[in-house]
Amino acid sequence: MIKKNKFSILVALIIMYLSMTSSHTFDNVPLINIPNFDKVVHFGMYFGLMSVIILEYRKTIKSIGNLFLTGLIPLFYGILIEIMQSTLTVTRTGSFYDALADGAGILVSILLWIWIKPLIK
Repeated sequence: MIKKNKFSILVALIIMYLSMTSSHTFDNVPLINIPNFDKVVHFGMYFGLMSVIILEYRKTIKSIGNLFLTGLIPLFYGILIEIMQSTLTVTRTGSFYDALADGAGILVSILLWIWIKPLIK
């Protein structure tokens, strides 16, 4: 199982590291000074995670319903990380809006795959 999911596990671990690391770690990282830019980052991380999951399972996901059910895995993972940030870290806080951005990234990845998949065949 790990061998088949190695890339999605790797992406999930990177997201976990970035989400649980002290926020002071990123103080010196020059970012674009855009309000709520972290929501764009959340969107991108979970878009990437769902995209990797889709690519790993592209031959076994047969229906759109199964694709959306598969999307629940990274969604619940993102919600779990938000809860962990609220309870296990001192410099991080969980946010409903972060989880919403996670879900948006997952949804866009799924919709993009639904649009692209017929073009590939």
